[in-house]
Amino acid sequence: QVQLLESGGGLVQAGGSLRLSCAASGSISSIYAMAWYRQAPGNQRELVARITNDGSTNYPDSVKGRFTISRDNAKNTVYLQMNSLKPEDTAVYYCNAIARRYYWGQGTQVTVSS
Repeated sequence: QVQLLESGGGLVQAGGSLRLSCAASGSISSIYAMAWYRQAPGNQRELVARITNDGSTNYPDSVKGRFTISRDNAKNTVYLQMNSLKPEDTAVYYCNAIARRYYWGQGTQVTVSS
């Protein structure tokens, strides 16, 4: 089992920045990739960023160049640095760990005001 605890969401004006954190615990060694997803009301959950154990990252075009995913293996923590935020980035952001199955955090709200 893997437990994920997110933090760092909040309210920010358009153009601002936020950093989300996700601390993993439990069967850490089983994880081979971690990611951030988001879900806005009425929308499907969508991938925001992914990082594998070898450090490879990928982003959708909607956030490329604005968001950066990183990891601190010593702290078992993954970060999502979000810059140049837009109102359309408003959503609940979920941390995801990929092992034998997907694990999810409880979500953290990010609201970007115009």
